[in-house]
Amino acid sequence: MIPNAKKWFLTCMMALLGTIAVMLFVFWIFDPYFHFHKPFSFVSYRLYDERYINDGISRHFEYDTILTGTSMAQNFKTSETDVLFGVQSVKETFSGAGYRELSENLERALRRNRNLKTVIWTMDANAILRDKDYTDYDAYPTYLYDDNPWNDVSYVFNKNIWYHGVLNNLLMTLTGQPSTTFDEYSSWEKETGYEYVMATYDRWEEKAPETPPLSAADAEMVRENIQQNFVDLVKKYPDTTFYIFYTPYSICWWDFMNQEGMINWYLDAELIATRMLLECPNVKLYNFHDRYDIITNLDNYRDKEHYAAHVNSMILEWMAAGDGLVTKENYMERHEQEKQYYLNYDYEGIFQE
Repeated sequence: MIPNAKKWFLTCMMALLGTIAVMLFVFWIFDPYFHFHKPFSFVSYRLYDERYINDGISRHFEYDTILTGTSMAQNFKTSETDVLFGVQSVKETFSGAGYRELSENLERALRRNRNLKTVIWTMDANAILRDKDYTDYDAYPTYLYDDNPWNDVSYVFNKNIWYHGVLNNLLMTLTGQPSTTFDEYSSWEKETGYEYVMATYDRWEEKAPETPPLSAADAEMVRENIQQNFVDLVKKYPDTTFYIFYTPYSICWWDFMNQEGMINWYLDAELIATRMLLECPNVKLYNFHDRYDIITNLDNYRDKEHYAAHVNSMILEWMAAGDGLVTKENYMERHEQEKQYYLNYDYEGIFQE
C-alpha cells in the first residue's frame, strides 16, 4: 500500500506541476500587460486598463514618442501624430491623474528607452493648484512597475488578469480579431453639445466674491508642484523635447471659475508655471486658452472640461505648426489678453440659448 500511495502522490504532484507549467507558458505567451516581453505578431491584444498596461508599453514597445496625459489626451491618435511629427508614437494616458502620476510614468519610460526623444503631455489647468503629491487613485499595481521578479506572482496568479486579459487575448487570437490600435486605446466617443454639457454642470447661482491673490503658501505649492513633476524631469533628460500644453477647457469651466471668484487666482498660478517651464530649453510650451472659437462652442464638449476627438486632432496640428507657442517674448502679452478676455466675458449669455 505504501509504494502505491507514494506513486499516487508523485503522480499527482507531477500532474500539478505540469499543469502549472502549461499555465505559466500560456500566460507568458499572451502576457496581457506586456510585463515580460513585447507583443508577438501572432497574438491579438486588447489594450485596456491604463494603470496596468502603460508600464508594459513603456518597457517593450518600439517608439520614440509618447502621447501622455489625463482623459484630455485619450482621444489623441498616434496615426496622426506619426504623420504630423514624423515619429513613431505610443499613447499612455491616465484618466483622472495628477501631475505626479504622469511624471513618474514618464520617468520610467525615459529611463528604459533611450530612443524616446519626444513627449506630448497635457497640463490640466485644474491640477496646477494642487499639492505636488496629489493623487486620486490608491490601488496601483506597483508589482508591474518595478523590476522585482518575486512580486510578479500578483500578476501571474491573478484570476482577474487571467479572465479579462489572458483568456480574452486567447479568444481574440483564435477568432482572428485584430489587436486594439493606439488610436482606439482609451479613446471615447460621446455625445457633445450644449444639452450634454448642461446635464452635468452644476452652476453656482450667485457669484462669489473675488478670491484674494495667491498667498505665499499657495504660490509655493504651485512652484513645488511644477518643479517636482515637470521641471526636474525635463532637466534630467535634456535630449528629449517636451511638448506641454494647457488643456483648453470649455467656456463653462471658465464660468465656474468666475462664479467661484477664482479666475485671477488661477491665472496667477498659471503665470508661475509658465515662467518656470520657459526656463527649460527642451520644453515647447503651448497655451490654447485663446482658441475662443473652440472654447466658446459647446458643440466641441461633452462636459465643462472634456473636448471631443476632433479637438485633439486640431491640437496636434497646432503644435506641429507651432501655433500657440508660448515664448519668453510673448508670454506676458498672451497672459494679459487671456486675463482680460475671461474676466470680461458675458457668462450669462451662455445660458440664454
